[in-house]
Amino acid sequence: MPESTSNGALLTLAGVHTHIGQYHILQGVDLAVPRGGLTVLLGRNGAGKTTTLRTIMGLWRASAGTIHFDGRDITQLATPDIARAGIAYVPESMAIFSDLTVHENLLLAARAGPLDMARVDWICGFFPALKKFWHYPAGNLSGGQKQMVAIARAIVEPRQLILIDEPTKGLAPAIVNSLATALRELKTSATTILLVEQNFAFVRALGDDVNVMDDGRVRHTGSMASLAQDEALQQRLLGLALAAHQ
Repeated sequence: MPESTSNGALLTLAGVHTHIGQYHILQGVDLAVPRGGLTVLLGRNGAGKTTTLRTIMGLWRASAGTIHFDGRDITQLATPDIARAGIAYVPESMAIFSDLTVHENLLLAARAGPLDMARVDWICGFFPALKKFWHYPAGNLSGGQKQMVAIARAIVEPRQLILIDEPTKGLAPAIVNSLATALRELKTSATTILLVEQNFAFVRALGDDVNVMDDGRVRHTGSMASLAQDEALQQRLLGLALAAHQ
């Protein structure tokens, strides 16, 4: 049996199946995300990681199984209701409003009304470019800067849980380092993070718990520290050693 570190779960998926058209993508996902800290979802391309995040958010509907968040069944809730319950989602596509300024993008993400400028200043401490381009259309920014806007939108208000899909993809090392700093800070707050990522050195440094997916199911659950120290397990689960990707 895989090692379990799921005590005090904030989010649980039990036997979740997801069909997209004729394709059966998730085939009985069991996943527990502990309250607090950062849980990593690993797996080869096509394993079902992004589908898992989108199913949690209600963007794709689970065809079987249940999803509970903070003790509440959210399986059949609409996406806006899931967001209002306290879950934010940063998709790989970033999903920012290109025609709006950085300021307007963050303002739209603030559910409670005016921006908390103290929190904005805290976010800009990690991503100084946001203030520099505050009044620029977000569509004019570089890929890395757009990713900053996407993450800032997700954390502009406190959220219990943030789902983040491949945030370092295509980013320069300096921006990746800033992102790591921001996520470490979030881990010390009341925010729980579920992160899909292929940058193994990045997740090894940040992750507390790890789940490895294959063929639409979670095949391994345990601590990131244990996986990082076991090259044979890395090879069996992922077909590579994390150490080779530092």
